Amino acid sequence: MSTAHNRANKGDINKTVLMPGDPLRAKFIAENFFTDVKQFNDIRNMLGYSGNYKGEPFSVMGSGMGIPSIGIYSHELYSLYDVEKIIRVGSCGSYQEDIELFDIIIAQGSSSDSNFHSQFNLNGQIAALADFNSLEKAVAVARKAGKKIHVGNVFSSDVFYNYGKDEWKKWSDMGILAVEMESYGLYLTAQSLGKSALTILTVSDSFHTKKETTPEERERSFTDMIEIALESCLI
Repeated sequence: MSTAHNRANKGDINKTVLMPGDPLRAKFIAENFFTDVKQFNDIRNMLGYSGNYKGEPFSVMGSGMGIPSIGIYSHELYSLYDVEKIIRVGSCGSYQEDIELFDIIIAQGSSSDSNFHSQFNLNGQIAALADFNSLEKAVAVARKAGKKIHVGNVFSSDVFYNYGKDEWKKWSDMGILAVEMESYGLYLTAQSLGKSALTILTVSDSFHTKKETTPEERERSFTDMIEIALESCLI
């Protein structure tokens, strides 16, 4: 029952899926955290794998960049492949001075400049929220491991190169922790289908200090976030 975006057959994808934006990050997770790995997708090079972590079944698949892309993949995983939970694991830019490089952000909610919500024809704008049970478990795992985390609202932007250079400061003033590009679409898709979703992010750059991580540092720092995501599903 492959789709235009996924070569998998029903049963090839497990109930819980980790979803980084970069498909090569999905490959990294499968090769370094899973056993008994089987690849289920390579269409458009959006790599997807299934395997086991500490004896429990998981899958991992790239989402691509932006709300439209994660909207496609998350909808198909939830509605066609019987996935119950998707945990986005990605990078973000800090909007707050006290949130430093390599800190971990667990997104309780997501704000956006996207029009993604309009498809639901609501008389208002719905709040895009994480599944609280998944959120609670991830926070507990991170705290037990002694990781520096921040929990709150993030901003899912529709643009990466924003010509309104100081626009981010308005979101910062409203308490937004960081910016990324996917969680709003993931959360609303999950809410509309009665599924679970969570976003866990690693800070890769700061809008205040202008500091940035190197590609090599990002590879090493991602592992804490991945372990929190996986371990939270075991409790």
